[in-house]
Amino acid sequence: MNLILRHVFTSVMFSIALTIVVTGLTLVAFIDDWSLVFEQQIGDISFLIIIFTVAIGAGLIIGTVTGFYWRQRIHQVERQMDEIIKGQRITFHMETYKDLEAIQRYLHQIQNKIRSQTEHAQRLASERTREREKSLQEVVAQERNRLARELHDSVSQQLFAASMMMSAINDMNPPEDETMKKQLRMVENMIHQSQLEMRALLLHLRPVALKGKSLQEGAEELLIELTQKVPMEIDWKIEEFTVDKGVEDQLFRILQEAVSNTLRHAKATKLHVMLVERDENVILRAADNGIGFDMEKMKTGSYGLQNMQERAYEVGGSYKVVSVPNEGTRIEVKVPNLGKEGENND
Repeated sequence: MNLILRHVFTSVMFSIALTIVVTGLTLVAFIDDWSLVFEQQIGDISFLIIIFTVAIGAGLIIGTVTGFYWRQRIHQVERQMDEIIKGQRITFHMETYKDLEAIQRYLHQIQNKIRSQTEHAQRLASERTREREKSLQEVVAQERNRLARELHDSVSQQLFAASMMMSAINDMNPPEDETMKKQLRMVENMIHQSQLEMRALLLHLRPVALKGKSLQEGAEELLIELTQKVPMEIDWKIEEFTVDKGVEDQLFRILQEAVSNTLRHAKATKLHVMLVERDENVILRAADNGIGFDMEKMKTGSYGLQNMQERAYEVGGSYKVVSVPNEGTRIEVKVPNLGKEGENND
């Protein structure tokens, strides 16, 4: 039942009951012949009917007023709870109703506890990130060196030998057949191009983590590299702000996963990335114009989407994905920026 109607019904019932009690006590205490009361009229209307009409009218007025009164206060509490859910600060009005002071105090304590838990989760994420970096830094460096060395000593050397042999064949003993001569030149050019690509691979061999870069620097470097390697129109809006190292790491990995999903599945021609801070929240958004997907079918079927969601939740953030078939996909992550690790550690 509607809040106002419930108050009106309760007030009317109370008024009728009170009228019956008062009228009965009055008849018992002061009137010997009750028939006189039932016969008494004001104008052409019975006295009892007027009494009960006034009681019902008073109940309607009182119920409506109290209903609006409490609905306004409940809506205020609902707004404050919605602000807590959205990660915003609770707005307290200048005039605080005394009957809601306890509830608002509890809401404030709940918000402080949520913020404290979020800060704790972010600190844990930062500590885990630092521990991973310390423990894996040497292993990653050794693995990178091993891969680069093996590629250089095996594939690069073989390509170099094949290039030298093809050059010797074409320079010292070229075939007389022009078709064969062109094919050998093509093979030599292909080997030469493979050498260039191998050198580029050795130069760009690096881990996927930020490793000393800020989130903005890593994101821009990733997107610039994409513009050079993929046939896709990529634009971005990245603003400067400071955020904990653990949050940086998770957001960068979420961006990598989002870009990877776009390249592998979206068949998109445009990608827009936004990384900004608004109202003490870091917002990461990646939107493409690809083929999209049916969200009902993909709720539990995508490891990439689940991985991004888990990373967002790990640092106390929220995750939202919107996709429409043939209209593209938009992924948005919002993380409260509660700590300034870079300022404290300088």
